Formats: sequence, C-alpha cells, structure tokens
Amino acid sequence: MPSRRHFLQQATAGLASLALMNQAAARAAARTYTNPVYAGQFPDPFVLRHQGRYYAFGTTGTGRTPDGRIFTLLTSTNLVDWKTAGGALTPPAGAEGADFWAPEVIFHNGTFYMYYSMGGGAIGATVGHRLHVATSKTPQGPYTQVALLDVPDSKFTIDAHPFQDTDGKWYLFYARDFIDSDNGYRPGTGLVVDRLLDMTRLAGESRTVMRARHDWTVFEKNRTMPLYGGKTFPEWHTLEGPFMRKRNGKYYCFYSGANFLTSRYGVDYCVADSIMGPYSDAGAEKGARVLHAVEGHVRGPGHHSHVLSPDGKTEYLVYHAWDKGMKERQLCIDKLSWTHQGPRCQGPTYTPQPLPR
Repeated sequence: MPSRRHFLQQATAGLASLALMNQAAARAAARTYTNPVYAGQFPDPFVLRHQGRYYAFGTTGTGRTPDGRIFTLLTSTNLVDWKTAGGALTPPAGAEGADFWAPEVIFHNGTFYMYYSMGGGAIGATVGHRLHVATSKTPQGPYTQVALLDVPDSKFTIDAHPFQDTDGKWYLFYARDFIDSDNGYRPGTGLVVDRLLDMTRLAGESRTVMRARHDWTVFEKNRTMPLYGGKTFPEWHTLEGPFMRKRNGKYYCFYSGANFLTSRYGVDYCVADSIMGPYSDAGAEKGARVLHAVEGHVRGPGHHSHVLSPDGKTEYLVYHAWDKGMKERQLCIDKLSWTHQGPRCQGPTYTPQPLPR
C-alpha cells in the first residue's frame, strides 16, 4: 500500500509539472503578439528604425499631444511593446487650428527630416493642404518646420514619402488632387513623384505615378468640393499614402485606396522599371491585393509604412485599422511576403502571431 510520503512526492511532482507547464505557456505567450500593438488613436503610422530602436509617428489632425506638440510619438525595441514619448513637432507660428497629417521621417547626413502636410485653420481653408519639412538632430525631436514644398498647380497635396534610390538620388512621392477625367481616369486624389534637389526643395518636374481607374477606389459619390468652387463630382476617388520599395530592379509604389471608413479601403501597389514610370497596376481591378478588410474582424486597414524586424531580416507592414466601435484607428503590424503573384501581407491578423525576431 502506498505510503503517505509517496502521495506527498506524487503531489509535489504534479505541482512541479504544473508549474513547468505554466512557465512554458508564459514563454509561449511572450513569443506572440496580437493586433493592435498600440490600442490608442494612431492614424497614418510611420516607423523609423534607427540604431536598434523604433520610432513611430502618427497623425494628430488638429489636436495636440499632452506636451503641446504635433504628431504622437511612440518608441519600441521590438515593434510590439510601445511606449509613449510625447509629441514630435513644435507647432509652427501662424498655424493655429490647422490640420497636420501623415508624418514621415528619414535620417540624412546627420539630420532627421520630417515630411508632412498642413492645411486649414488660420492659414486659410481655401488653401487646402501643402507639404512641409521640419528638421531635428535627434529622432524623437522636437522638430522645427523649415520649408514649404509647394506644388503650385494643386490645392491639395498630402502624404509625402521621401525615397533614396540606389544611385543616391532622392525623390518625393506624394498624393494630390486631379479634377479632370482625361484618358479614362477618375477625378480624385492620385499619386505623383518628383525629384528632390535637396532635402527641402522639389525639382518641379513631377510625373504621375497612378490615378484612379477602378470602381473600388471611390471615396464618395456626388461629392461637393469647396476647394474647386463648390463643384460636385459624380464620383470622387482616392489613392493615398504612397510608399516606395525597390526590389530586383523594379520599383513598387504601394498605396492605400478608397474611403478609409469603408470595407473597401486597403493597400495595393503599382510597379515600374524606372522610378519616374510609367507604372502599371495590372491586377488591381477588383480590389486591394496587399492588405484588405476581414469581414467581422478588421475594418479599414491601410496607410502603412514598411520596416524590418529587429534582426533586419523580415519585412513588416505597419498600418492602422479601426477598433470595433470605429472610434480609433489603431497601430497594427504584419509580415509582408514577396510571392510569384506580387507582394502580399500575411494579414491583417487579429489572433496571436509570432513575435518579430
């Protein structure tokens, strides 16, 4: 008959086994993440990787961060655990009440350059949005506005994306309005590229990258536009948030299309053999191919940036998506794969995923 000592040994062994199982479960949980990786409001996320740390910048619109600055700033070492770090941009003089959208930051020759759009407020609602540049000596700022990147023939220019080609030359991709319907294109916001003479001056030689041609990119029907004398457009389309990737000698311009409030909103791309085009979006006729909504789980994923994992080997899309109540656009990440059909995101995910390595 088993002794009391035997039962105690069995119980102790069972508790030890349970503890080991709990530890294993904890380790497994620690190796996963679940979107969103930051639950607060964080639209139009851009992530800069610099000296082993990630810096995420998000749109604040007309709002200000608690320290009175513009653009929410987060920091992380692993793309998953984010800490708030105040605001990034010192409010420019004369811009009270203005909207500030879609910051992107690059590091060049010892200076951090922030590109963004500003419009409305005290600068005048009829001016629309204009692209601006601010600089800082540190990635977290504060940044100070130093230049206007004017596009005289457009009243609405947003979503600036700087890109350095392999030959060292710099370019700026951005979104702007087109109100014509020439050559079968749809009126709305489209994508262009221009050379940068230096980090704060455009060459003024812009080329169209992509304009709307497909039904799924409609933003709003029968849209009245005060910027254009109150004209009503039967359909107004939107392509926005350009992001350039060069791979195997080809230029892939990723972008978000459609109305960000709808289930049609998502990320697609066009491709060219030359950075100035012409670009083709063949295959994009029916909807966003790279990243799109998941019925009942994820709505409005888009306006993304690309960044490498901590080991520098895996490419991730960083994007926003709505919370279930559609009150906030939250920060999400998922892997990007380069397939035979073209780039595809392994998401949007809403269940536990392996932690970026």
